[in-house]
Amino acid sequence: MSYKTTDGLMRHLRNNGIAISGSIQKRQLINTGYFHGYKGYRFFKNAGTKLPFIAYNEVYATIQYDSALKALLYGKMMFIETAIKNIALEGILVNANSESIRDMYDKVVSGYRNAPAFYTLEQKKKLQQNKLNLQKSIQASLASAYRKNNPKITHFYNNVGNSDVPIWALFEIMTMGDLGYLLSCLTYDVRDDISKRIGLNLAYDTNRQLLYKYIYTLKDLRNAIAHNAVVFDTRFRNIDPTSAMKQCLKNEVGLPYVNFKTIGDYIILICYYLKMLHMPKTEIKAFIREFEKITANYMISVNSNVVKIVIHPDLSARMTALKNFI
Repeated sequence: MSYKTTDGLMRHLRNNGIAISGSIQKRQLINTGYFHGYKGYRFFKNAGTKLPFIAYNEVYATIQYDSALKALLYGKMMFIETAIKNIALEGILVNANSESIRDMYDKVVSGYRNAPAFYTLEQKKKLQQNKLNLQKSIQASLASAYRKNNPKITHFYNNVGNSDVPIWALFEIMTMGDLGYLLSCLTYDVRDDISKRIGLNLAYDTNRQLLYKYIYTLKDLRNAIAHNAVVFDTRFRNIDPTSAMKQCLKNEVGLPYVNFKTIGDYIILICYYLKMLHMPKTEIKAFIREFEKITANYMISVNSNVVKIVIHPDLSARMTALKNFI
């Protein structure tokens, strides 16, 4: 099977209606890669929606827009992840009245024995299965951390004076996905307590699921950023938002709808969290302005047919509503 050199790839692009020439664009193609760059960015969400690029500089502008988004979002995502972990950790320690993982399982995690009285046999069994799955995944995380000589974990296993790994050390090695799953396994009362500590609007959240549903939503974005995957078109989106997830943001921020189908909705969710976590308003507004600036720069770097697909027509109105909310 033959392969194409960079010059061959440039010819191939020209044959497919994408103007590309010169040493600068050749270097851009080499650095961003034909497969990661052009192949990864030539469509919106899925291969069925090809972006109508006419020149390589539009492809490159799209890659740069995506990189700028990731750079902008990274710090805020880390801040939210750390803060939510610490608030959830405090809620669990207080409700378990202990730092023992075993006490956490017994006192704050839902299972067959502490299921609500009105639950059916099947519902109780499902809670117990989730609890067992949680125990298994926590053991796997601890084993992996020990195998990799993570000092946060080896310290507890290798010292005779220590008992088991405490909950707070477990939280140090948890991924955002692990955190979401643990939160989903907590009893209603503990989820209610942690949700209130964070400041979530619970008016629409009868089952206290927002706590972990929003974490799963942010986790998909966080992982896309961490693995340098494409984020500008939200192709990382794995969730179907519940009505509580949509209602909460709609009513809090004052929006006509929320569906997490555009990057703007993720900006809105991040800002909702930043506000709940008491980040200074000036800092949140600076974050929104930077998002608007890199989006505006992108819009003048590509043709209007690309803009129509990539940038949602009501993005500007939604950002105005968001700034008013902040």
